[in-house]
Amino acid sequence: MRLSGSCRCGAVRFTLNSPTPVPYMRCYCTICRKSAGGGGYAINLGGDAGTLEVEGREAVATWRAPIEDPQNPGRTCPGPSHRHFCKHCGSALWAEDPAWPELVHPFASAIDTPLPEPPERVHIMLDFKAPWVRVPEGPGEVRFARYPEESLEDWHRRHGLLDR
Repeated sequence: MRLSGSCRCGAVRFTLNSPTPVPYMRCYCTICRKSAGGGGYAINLGGDAGTLEVEGREAVATWRAPIEDPQNPGRTCPGPSHRHFCKHCGSALWAEDPAWPELVHPFASAIDTPLPEPPERVHIMLDFKAPWVRVPEGPGEVRFARYPEESLEDWHRRHGLLDR
């Protein structure tokens, strides 16, 4: 699916191809909810980094969230993920990690293309959710304290949403 996205002020517009465009996974980690969250979480989609086209790149800034330094417990270091946002309005746009250069993860909140409704919602990183957040329960609501074993691609495939 070809996705188009933008920031709130219009300084940045982008497009990319996404084989995994269903916005199903809500991340409640402190990084996502504080830098891109609405409702106490952020939703990332999967995209093909080689197809990312950006208009207004001069308005894009990058932030690497601090994480605990594995070499020095109790200290922090920049995390590997690069989170891109508009430096004018602060809209979260996409994230990418050098460990997977072929992937880019646009925030569903920045996508202007109508997205498909997910057949279920997966709530992750619940160990870090804000105490005021009430996570939906019941059929179609799947919960994880941290990360699930299943990838974005595998979830889409299991639900018949991925071309084989």
